[in-house]
Amino acid sequence: MTRGHQRFVVKRTNTGLGLFATEFIPAGVRLVEYTGPILPNEKVDKMRGKYFFGLNSKWSIDGSPRSNLARYCNHSCRPNAEAFVSGKRVWIWSRKNIKVGQEITFNYGEEYFDEIIKPQGCKCEKCTARPK
Repeated sequence: MTRGHQRFVVKRTNTGLGLFATEFIPAGVRLVEYTGPILPNEKVDKMRGKYFFGLNSKWSIDGSPRSNLARYCNHSCRPNAEAFVSGKRVWIWSRKNIKVGQEITFNYGEEYFDEIIKPQGCKCEKCTARPK
């Protein structure tokens, strides 16, 4: 399955769908914006969904629209990208060199990890790698 812009492709992974680089991306590059409607946290707290990105104590982005390419960035305990909040915008930046074909991942944070990922077990590359 492929979607997206020339720099990325969306493909199936062991956790669903993921965002992969189609070209070499050096460290320190702004990759993609996390987009969607901005909602008050009191509304988000009453909704079910896993694509909410907290901006601050009052607001979150509902990143569930499929047009939000950044929603396909999966969690990793050893990520190659990082999310930065700038006002009411969130940008994903490369923190390491990303090779062609490599999945773009960032750490979703302690709260998301503890509530959503940990109960099912983390399936990131670091946590599922077999010791050599």
